[in-house]
Amino acid sequence: MNNCNSFVNMASIGDFDPLNASIPATKVEITVSCRNLLDMDTFSKSDPICVLYTQGIGNKEWREFGRTEVIENTLNPEFVRKFILDYFFEERQNLRFDLYDVDSKSSNLSKHDFLGQAFCTLGEVVGSLGSRMEKPMVGIPGKKCGNIIVKAEEMGNCRESVMMQFCGNKLDKKDFFGKSDPFLVFYRSNEDGTFTICHKTEVVKNTLNPVWQAFKIPVRALCNGDYDRTIKIECYDWERDGSHDFIGEFTTSYRELSRGQSQFNVYEVINPKKKGKKKKYLNSGTVTLLSFLVDIEVTFLDYIKGGVGQGGTQINFTVAIDFTASNGNPAQPTSLHYMSPYQMNAYAMALKAVGEIIQDYDSDKMFPALGFGAKLPPDGRVSHEFALNGNPQNPYCAGIDGVMEAYYQSLKSVCLYGPTNFSPVINHVARYAASVNDGSQYFVLLIITDGVISDMAQTKESIVNASCLPMSIIIVGVGPAEFDGKKHTHRCTNTHTCVSHTHAHTHTHTHTHTHTHTHSTEQMMTTVSCFSSAMIELDGDEVRISSRGRYAERDIVQVHRVPSVCSTARLPDAWSQIGRVLGALEYASQTKKLSASSL
Repeated sequence: MNNCNSFVNMASIGDFDPLNASIPATKVEITVSCRNLLDMDTFSKSDPICVLYTQGIGNKEWREFGRTEVIENTLNPEFVRKFILDYFFEERQNLRFDLYDVDSKSSNLSKHDFLGQAFCTLGEVVGSLGSRMEKPMVGIPGKKCGNIIVKAEEMGNCRESVMMQFCGNKLDKKDFFGKSDPFLVFYRSNEDGTFTICHKTEVVKNTLNPVWQAFKIPVRALCNGDYDRTIKIECYDWERDGSHDFIGEFTTSYRELSRGQSQFNVYEVINPKKKGKKKKYLNSGTVTLLSFLVDIEVTFLDYIKGGVGQGGTQINFTVAIDFTASNGNPAQPTSLHYMSPYQMNAYAMALKAVGEIIQDYDSDKMFPALGFGAKLPPDGRVSHEFALNGNPQNPYCAGIDGVMEAYYQSLKSVCLYGPTNFSPVINHVARYAASVNDGSQYFVLLIITDGVISDMAQTKESIVNASCLPMSIIIVGVGPAEFDGKKHTHRCTNTHTCVSHTHAHTHTHTHTHTHTHTHSTEQMMTTVSCFSSAMIELDGDEVRISSRGRYAERDIVQVHRVPSVCSTARLPDAWSQIGRVLGALEYASQTKKLSASSL
């Protein structure tokens, strides 16, 4: 029985996706595990990661959908990170799972060892016995690549998340020269009696009385909204070689956990083998629930339709465009800013395709439009925060067409220069966001750029400062340059050209300037989701960004790449990421604490 509907009325929310208006789909959660992977490491086992690819409707192009976490030193990984897919019964939804042995921090998959792949359809997984499919992997001639196990479970509509914290007491000592390095693994039970991993805590080193960090998990991941479904928790002693020692286990349920810190939530950790062999065996220690707090997650529709506060949340978008010289001379067809009479340039295509969707969620449709990295007339002053319409007191443009017009006019008057500084435009939006603290407004900064950030330290500090404000940052990359943030040794003397269309000739000003040229074939072929470490560092999905020892309060940055020759068909991917940011906003959400009596 799904109990969440007794608290949240989902009739008008959740059945319709405004970002992908089509027949409502069933959402399924995909869990991946593997057996007997190839061992590519000499002195240890492989460190596998699984990458899921899907095919677009009407074409055969494989697109990366997502990646699991990396699990170190194992040939039999049980991945915790899930893939959430829309399941359409009437469509053939092809899936490809690629496995890699991760050898470095690079997100470029070509830098890692390929372990094999498997192909299937989503319907094949859902239709398998118990919605569990196991098949051999292929891809390396002459070698057995092991098996992949894919499980699917329909997701409930429950929108609750729970924050929990646990501690251990007098756990078994497993290390000969020390104590134990304990961690917990959480499993939810399935209808067929099996268990699916849903969370791992961190390892607490050298202690028998660990206090694990509090963690947040969706209730649907923990029990799929069924408060009485069994939750199994196993305790292990961490070992460097991956052969973690089993300490013991216990079971509970969401309903029991919801009682909070009490005598009901002190659990004996039992090792069944020890219990069967030793008559005087009591337990292998205890685990206690320290805290339990429930949040009702607020969705994007809640924000814009009035679910938060009395009048809803007004979404305010600001656009910032890169006018640095690395984009190329706008008078040349090779420039990303080239104004062809026959087609839009890369910036215009990205701006129009994303902006036309953005404007639907901004009620007044007046957008501040900024530029950075250019010399401005009449004195050639370099600016990293100038109004595209030439009016710094009122940088607003009417609709996305107004932004496009202001962008074209700026190209005719400014001189592309540098460097590529993000922090001024981030601080610009942050000043407005700081003036709102009642949840009535949310600010989104869309930065369109060709790549390398020059003020990384200042940008990180600006992001950390803004992480407590009602704002998010979307970075869309155009052109072939890889987002690596590195200054290469290639020094050249460039001609920064200011093209004035109000004169019959071109004014050219020459400056000596060192910047980056990155046009290798490998980088041109970089996939949409493959960024290098510098840009990934801003996108805090994996590691929370920090500056001067202070961490961002939440992840407010999403990064998306658009190829230099892009089409509007690819840009809904960018908006999908924007939607995920807005749908996951925690700033304006109202926390609802459910008492035990309400369960």
